[in-house]
Amino acid sequence: MIHEKYKQLLEQQEQLITRQNEVNTEFYNGVYDRYQYPVITRHHVPIHWRFDLNAQSNPHFMERLGINATLNPGAIYFEGKYYIVVRTEGLDRKSFFALAVSDNGIDNFRFIDTPLTWDDADPEETNMYDMRLVKHEDGYIYGIYCSEKHDPEAPAFDTSSAVAQAGLVRTKDLKTWERMPNIETKSPQQRNVVLHPEFVDGKYAFYTRPQDGFISTGSGGGIAFGTCDNIERPFIEHEEVIDERRYHTVYEVKNGQGPAPLKTDKGWIHIAHGVRNTAAGLRYVLYTFATSLEDPTKVIAKPGGHFIAPYDDERVGDVSNVIFCNGAVVNEKNEVFIYYASSDTRVHVATTTLEKLVDYTFNTPEDTFRSLGSAAQRKALIEANEQLLQGK
Repeated sequence: MIHEKYKQLLEQQEQLITRQNEVNTEFYNGVYDRYQYPVITRHHVPIHWRFDLNAQSNPHFMERLGINATLNPGAIYFEGKYYIVVRTEGLDRKSFFALAVSDNGIDNFRFIDTPLTWDDADPEETNMYDMRLVKHEDGYIYGIYCSEKHDPEAPAFDTSSAVAQAGLVRTKDLKTWERMPNIETKSPQQRNVVLHPEFVDGKYAFYTRPQDGFISTGSGGGIAFGTCDNIERPFIEHEEVIDERRYHTVYEVKNGQGPAPLKTDKGWIHIAHGVRNTAAGLRYVLYTFATSLEDPTKVIAKPGGHFIAPYDDERVGDVSNVIFCNGAVVNEKNEVFIYYASSDTRVHVATTTLEKLVDYTFNTPEDTFRSLGSAAQRKALIEANEQLLQGK
């Protein structure tokens, strides 16, 4: 017998899921549109994923397996629909991956089937999160995620130190997933590893972030590029840093590749995250840069400042003042859907076009890295506009 409370909660959830999402008209920058509501929150997770519906075993209809947050989704445009693999975090701090789908990419996202599972190839893996989805030209859809375990070299009293590596899975239908060996590099730890969607000189290519510790990059210099011969035994011999950290920028503490880069006629457009330290803690924002079609290690354009930062209510959450993105898709109209999480709590979408992304990335002034240089840029803009306004 199903508990009578279930129907009431189901009706409330249906109203949430089917609510039309509209452009937030209070925000405008000409680059992308923000939307009024998040596309996924913990309240979107199906009732029967959280509650025991049986009135006999759960007479008070208590939530048995609660959800703390839904965040950092990988994304793919597949067979005319928008799929996201959501990092879904339970109340026990463990994250699992869950697939949600929408017809239009901005609302009516529904979780489907059950949480994603595969062969348990690494018994020491404790937590997994932040999957990047990439449709590779070899025909597979690959997912690379952060595979976390307790640091085996930590002293007995230290139950917090962790080691992060790059877990790898693949699929062709988003239903059956094959667990593959972790991606290996010579760096002590890895986060934000992303597969390039095309072969480079006949090899699989990756964006990595070499780092010494679980949180701090240490000697790691930024976003790196490397290749391997065999995806079934992935070892990256050499990592070449292509986008470095730099003092007094939005990426001075650390940076990392977000989703796989988007291909345009002028170059590969990258959406990355940058981190700086503030009196209130680490602040995460997104920024863009472009690399050459002929040489993906060569940065050919890089706007100054951030691309997307926490805005209004997005500033508050489980880990406040954070914007993170590891999923972006392009449809057949060259419309771009950027899925980002705010404050490690809920998922949003920003929409733009490839044309606008190219315009922004190639025509927005670069960082001068000095205040006087920034002032000179703005002065030139003001003076040019004043002449235009005066009809000169």
